[in-house]
Amino acid sequence: MLHPTPPPGGCPPPTTRLLMLGIVLAAFNLRPAITSLGALLEEVRDGLGMSGSVAGLLTSVPPLCFAVFGVTAPRLARRFGPGAVVWAGMVAITAGLLIRPYAGGTAGFLAATALALMGIAVSNVLMPVIVKRYFPDRVGSMTGLYSMALAFGTSIAAAATVPVTNALGGGWQPGLAVWATLGVAAVLAWIPFVRHREAPQSASASERTADAPGGRGAGPAPEQPPLRITRSRTAWALAVFFGLQATAAYITMGWMAQIFRDSGVSAGTAGLLLAVIMVMGVPLAFVIPRVATRLPHQGPIVLVLGVCGLAGYAGLYFAPVGGAWAWALLLGISNCAFPLALTMVGMRARTGAGVAQLSAFAQSTGYLISIPGPLLVGVLYQHSGGWGLPITLMCALMVPQIVVGVLAGRDRTVEDEVGR
Repeated sequence: MLHPTPPPGGCPPPTTRLLMLGIVLAAFNLRPAITSLGALLEEVRDGLGMSGSVAGLLTSVPPLCFAVFGVTAPRLARRFGPGAVVWAGMVAITAGLLIRPYAGGTAGFLAATALALMGIAVSNVLMPVIVKRYFPDRVGSMTGLYSMALAFGTSIAAAATVPVTNALGGGWQPGLAVWATLGVAAVLAWIPFVRHREAPQSASASERTADAPGGRGAGPAPEQPPLRITRSRTAWALAVFFGLQATAAYITMGWMAQIFRDSGVSAGTAGLLLAVIMVMGVPLAFVIPRVATRLPHQGPIVLVLGVCGLAGYAGLYFAPVGGAWAWALLLGISNCAFPLALTMVGMRARTGAGVAQLSAFAQSTGYLISIPGPLLVGVLYQHSGGWGLPITLMCALMVPQIVVGVLAGRDRTVEDEVGR
């Protein structure tokens, strides 16, 4: 069972190994629900009779669910314990993935998708909290491990969904449902942590003494009141940065394979191109957080990722087929703004409680900001009859993402800005 007040070095060794396995398996399950759908979006649209606008709404469901349900994660974690909430999240993901292909009709498909995304939402918010609390001196490396597993699961689902669907007879229903098997492993891995509770009356030893990336050494007193998080400029900058990178990510996961297919690329190759975009996050998601925690200001990393995104979208606009693999590589690098955002969440607050508040605020607000993007892409595509306007929109959004990312990367904490 997880130790409620870990020593300064983190969890006891056996629990550390179990928790690391649980984090990896959970992260592996946080995106296949989305990228598997993106690879088969055309088949799902035809099978359910969706218009382009409704399909755009479908691609906007992930950030909507993340915003609505993610904000509840800290409260649920205080009531039931973070392990129990993550375990329940894995159960919801597994059930949603299994049910949605056979739910019957668009409404049932959306409802089952929302169930899976609800599980993803609470797990999204609690992962930085768990890393901060139980690995306080390894925030960068553990965030990198988690992000790398997330990127690997994302890319595997993007690349394998079409071949797996063909191997299962060509029907999109089993091609989507098969990803529920990944959730079973994560459900089992989190069972040992279901009965754990946080110690509410005092700060952990790691929070009192940690002087590591993401922590500044000055611990909180017992029974600390909540931060007035909305008064922090850094929190708002981080939330907007999170929202804009999420907009790009969910447009990519929902529409990029279709963009390549409409340009003349086969369905299988389009899925591979989407997988390339996602698989870039496997090595970079491990490297970027480690580099970020060693820098006083993360703005230079934000700038590099943004320039890669601008170049990738420009190439996609002018030569979508001829340079497809190069654009996929550039957009894959740009998509690594996600692990950078998670790392900055851990660095912009001193304590586990502060990280919990900042994570919930930045992710929930950010996902609210990202909701219109995928829907707007679907509307623009349907009414313009091509991908020129949607790609222009994606490129334009990269500019404010760079600006707010630089602001969020400044060396300060939300506690310094707002007090209590």
